[in-house]
Amino acid sequence: MKHTLSIIQLLLITIAATAQNFSVNAPSQVQTGENFRLIYSVNTMNTSDFKMSGIPDGLELITGPYTSSQRNIQMVNGHTTSSSSVTYTFIICANKPGTYTIPGARIKADGNQLTSKPVTIKVTGVASNNNGGAPRMHDENDNENQPRQAGTAISGNDLFVKVSSNKTRVHEQEPVLLTYKVYTLVDLIQLEGKMPDLTGFHTQEVELPQQKSFHIENVNGRNYRCVTWSQYVMYPQMTGKLQIPSITFNGVVMQQNRNVDPFEAFFNGGSGYIEVKRTIKAPAVTIQVDPLPNRPANFSGGVGRFNISAQPNKTELKANDPVTVRIVVSGNGNLKLIKQPVIKFPKDFDQYDAKITDKTKLTANGLEGNMIYDVIAVPRNQGKYTIPAIEFIYFDTSANQYKTIKSEPFTLNVAPGDGTSSSVVESETKDLDIRNIKKDNTKVTAIDDMFFASTLYWLTIALIIAVFIMLLVMFRHRAIQNADIVGMRKKKANKMATAKLRRAKQLMDKQQTNEFYDEVLHALWGYVGDKLNMPAEQLTRENIADRLEEHRVDAETIAKFTEAIDECEFERYAPGDSVGNMNKTYTSAMTAITDIDNALKARRKKGFSVSRVILIGLFLIPLMEANAVTKENADNEYLKGNYQQAIKDYESILTTGVNADIYYNLGNAYYRTDNIAKAILSYERAAMLSPGDGDIRFNLQMARSKTIDKMIPESEMFFVTWYRALVNIMSVDGWANVAVISILLALVMLLVYLFAEPILLRKIVFFASIICLVLFIFCNVFAFQQRHSLLNRTGAIVMTPSVTLKKTPVSSGTNVGVIHEGTRVDITDDTMKDWKGVRLSDGREGWIPASQIEKI
Repeated sequence: MKHTLSIIQLLLITIAATAQNFSVNAPSQVQTGENFRLIYSVNTMNTSDFKMSGIPDGLELITGPYTSSQRNIQMVNGHTTSSSSVTYTFIICANKPGTYTIPGARIKADGNQLTSKPVTIKVTGVASNNNGGAPRMHDENDNENQPRQAGTAISGNDLFVKVSSNKTRVHEQEPVLLTYKVYTLVDLIQLEGKMPDLTGFHTQEVELPQQKSFHIENVNGRNYRCVTWSQYVMYPQMTGKLQIPSITFNGVVMQQNRNVDPFEAFFNGGSGYIEVKRTIKAPAVTIQVDPLPNRPANFSGGVGRFNISAQPNKTELKANDPVTVRIVVSGNGNLKLIKQPVIKFPKDFDQYDAKITDKTKLTANGLEGNMIYDVIAVPRNQGKYTIPAIEFIYFDTSANQYKTIKSEPFTLNVAPGDGTSSSVVESETKDLDIRNIKKDNTKVTAIDDMFFASTLYWLTIALIIAVFIMLLVMFRHRAIQNADIVGMRKKKANKMATAKLRRAKQLMDKQQTNEFYDEVLHALWGYVGDKLNMPAEQLTRENIADRLEEHRVDAETIAKFTEAIDECEFERYAPGDSVGNMNKTYTSAMTAITDIDNALKARRKKGFSVSRVILIGLFLIPLMEANAVTKENADNEYLKGNYQQAIKDYESILTTGVNADIYYNLGNAYYRTDNIAKAILSYERAAMLSPGDGDIRFNLQMARSKTIDKMIPESEMFFVTWYRALVNIMSVDGWANVAVISILLALVMLLVYLFAEPILLRKIVFFASIICLVLFIFCNVFAFQQRHSLLNRTGAIVMTPSVTLKKTPVSSGTNVGVIHEGTRVDITDDTMKDWKGVRLSDGREGWIPASQIEKI
């Protein structure tokens, strides 16, 4: 348990630490006699308890720390970001050459304890003679984030913006990726700039992280801190030389005012730093746009790489019933600017305007995804109609030529109508939402860590059968005991002796001396005769002592019993107080019988204790260690709307095992970010682990309703559907638990049948035990099938916007059709590395690249 708590604490510390960044900056190499700055920065203002470890010998702390804080709010292209930080600066002198490591400093930020990385500094050369002056400061004009002295000039080599395009010569409508990168040697804290409206381009900005992260790049032999500031995808709408004008960026650079007293700066919250405005001009870029070759008839206007598919929502319908044909154009290119594909319906069909759904996303590769066109048509007469393939002509930029692609043709079987005309009204589905996440604490386990078919499962079944046999023997032994007269006499010996002594007490109260002593003697002899199964002719003091010794009764107790008999016979004829003699005799008899009985019971109890310990030991088998893995942090991130962070947390938990609830919550997080393919994949995995969960099934159907492909599944016999539904009522271990309960009930009822007396009860429990045994067999069959499907998963989800199904596992193979992201396929051939043979729910089979799918 302590180990589990330690792991949880470590995880919480790691998660908390990711919210703050405690960094350290110092030069990697200095000259002997130089001063240099050691700067610690943390990106929050809620700090306390800053502690720096010792400075190694050979380095001397001159002054510090100087503390400064800053808060920045900036707006770039409509995006507002804010940041704050606290900086601690030390001035250190390098006295002796050598390599020194300064240990990490510690600070408490936002309630979390953070530690910086150690710093290694190499001191070279010999001490320089400065004629008694102060040691010179190490040149800060390197790749470190060090504030320069106030008034220092900022040249074009210190701060500039480079513009690059992935192509300088393109065809009309061919996308160009424009990238603006900032290079700096100074402490740049703010930058603003906006792409102007351009003539001749359709421009879209690529979404980049708002929190900019610098890296090091070498330009003309110097290391610069560099960051990709913005990216744009531009589609030229005109031909010729098109110029992207220069952009003026307004930046703010922080410099240090070293004329300010450090202590005054410390108490004034960092007044030793000033902000300097700087204008940076990004150069213009010229793009040569060539016209497209002679455009063929029916050109769609598409430039890039595309594929097309068309599929009706049903193939069997009646006259005057509407049918929806979904056309999907997928790929990479100017998807938003293409013309709508045309379906050539027969003249007997009425066609309505298409509903267009845009499922594209802008990336650094351009516009990717799918454009969906749902066209509604109504057949007016019965018949069998073949809808021809839909043709789509586009310009392939990689092949530099026009290409024609076609969808698969399909057939509609229209039966006679019922005489009523139907008007087509666009249906509005109810705005349903997915069900909420599961907040209960759960634990993750290995995928093959199941109760069913495990050693524990078979031990449990064996234990139940063993207990049944033990009970069977015990009940049988009791039945035999009930028929054993000797055994019954032994059990009733104490009761009979007590009854006789009770009558002796009554005789004593009546002063009937002779009768009293006779009854006491009968009680003593009768008790030992019944208890030791000795006939009357063998009841002598010597025989009794021997038999008691055989039963491991101690000598003192045996002596008390024989003395009680002797005393009874002696007191019967002793002169004196008859009442006092009877009291003494009665007490001795009671004591002797009690001691003998306790001695014999102790022996039996000791034997019983051993067997009881063995029996309890059999039942108290430790099942498994319950190492709960918390997901509270991930749930809180989800509830706060931080879905991306929740996704990271859930996936981090699932690296150690699997759990249906965590996969379900992960699916919800992906659904909220509109990543439907990943959501379906997560829900499918949750459903395999817990197929009977209604929330999982509901959310999976909601996610599937948002996929592009609406396939008509193959028909199957109704009893096959029922059987599958029955198997999927519970999980593997759910069926295993029912199996254990069934065999337990069956054996209990079998015991009742064997030893109960009422005939009606015996008949009921007999048939009930048969039913439980049959249920036990079926539960094992269902659990086996669930386990087999879980360990031998063949299902997979298409993860790319679209993929072409091929007849053969080669790129040049004949196309079978096009399927889109979120569609489930079943892998039929997993023998090849780069290609997988798959089967769709509508019966189509083919091959797709392995990289385009992810196994459930």
